[in-house]
Amino acid sequence: MSIELALQYQPHTDEIFTTESKKEIISNKNFSWAGAASIKIYRIGTSPMHDYDRVGDGPNLSRYGPIARLTADTQEMPLRKDRSFTSAIDTLDTDETKQQLAAASALARQLREVVIPEVDKYVINEMCQHAGTIATPELLTVANIFSKIVDANTVMDDAEVFENERVLVVTPKVYLLMKKSEDIIMVTDTSDQKRIRGVVGNLDGLDIVRVPESRLPAGFGFMIVHPIAAVAPVKLETFLIHENPPFINGSLIEGRIAYDCHVLDNKAKAIYYHPQS
Repeated sequence: MSIELALQYQPHTDEIFTTESKKEIISNKNFSWAGAASIKIYRIGTSPMHDYDRVGDGPNLSRYGPIARLTADTQEMPLRKDRSFTSAIDTLDTDETKQQLAAASALARQLREVVIPEVDKYVINEMCQHAGTIATPELLTVANIFSKIVDANTVMDDAEVFENERVLVVTPKVYLLMKKSEDIIMVTDTSDQKRIRGVVGNLDGLDIVRVPESRLPAGFGFMIVHPIAAVAPVKLETFLIHENPPFINGSLIEGRIAYDCHVLDNKAKAIYYHPQS
């Protein structure tokens, strides 16, 4: 004679591991798209240097040299991403899952596991594609990781990129190579404010940020970036929970986010991307 054992569901949901957004530390929101679907910013040219004609017997009207007309063209930046989601939760479904299938927690889960990773992946991909320097693809190893990062930082120095606030973006696997390298001595004592933003250490003046491979383009090695290089606006964030709307007895969850990322033409050199072969 068989015995049917008791089965009990616990009021607990096994959540998926997720990390917070990384785009805030590698990009900026210096421009506003309020009231516009696209904006333009000016790129102003400069004048070359000349030897001053002190005597005044040169061929130019001005002793300062040929009078040049400054150029003033523009870079247009449209807002291209307009994304949304929706889902419904029946009242009885909430009751009969011990309140685990609830609207508020479902919305928070959607943002944490779907929306934030999608935005991060798009922003980082745009920055990689439009980086001012894209290195020749090469596999990173324990033996070469230090020299590749230092060489990349030197390229940034030669491009006169601001030395402070540079960020080194790596995958967890590349970060492991760094920890195994005998040439690398990382400073891991960072401020609480930086740790909250995702900084795990510092190398050669670079704040190190680990990003899961799922949020990165295929073949990603590392990227050095100054946040001034790319603007990543979020023009619209609307997340709603409707209780008992028409046609539904329960909760209707809706969300919409309009965002984009643009690398400024004159700031592209502030991004160095090393893909792996």
